[in-house]
Amino acid sequence: MHVEHIGIAVKNCQEANQLFAKLLGAEPYKAEKVESEAVNTSFFHVGNTKIELLEATAEHSAIHKFIEKKGEGIHHIAFEVEDIVAEMERLKAQGFQLLNEAPKLGADNKLVCFVHPKSANGVLVELCQEIK
Repeated sequence: MHVEHIGIAVKNCQEANQLFAKLLGAEPYKAEKVESEAVNTSFFHVGNTKIELLEATAEHSAIHKFIEKKGEGIHHIAFEVEDIVAEMERLKAQGFQLLNEAPKLGADNKLVCFVHPKSANGVLVELCQEIK
């Protein structure tokens, strides 16, 4: 439907919140801990899109591993979909490799699924559907 958010991996959410508040001229509207992903998140509105800052809370977190390998920066781009299960099936049929077989609970009241960067020109793509 549209770009829902851009995820940015950061070492420290509090410091990054201060930087992005200055950059965007607004404070984050939401902070949330996502236990299943071992991350703290904070969200900023930028027009109709959001910026999600992600800070690892454990060494096994994908965000910790990402920062260790690549440093801070853009981690993923998320697209909102109406029916995440149907979209997952469509992408699998098109040959995309998904990182999870079923949608899982993500931040900001969303069901999420990730498309492996190897099947998307090096970009980690997140599909997200609002939980109603």
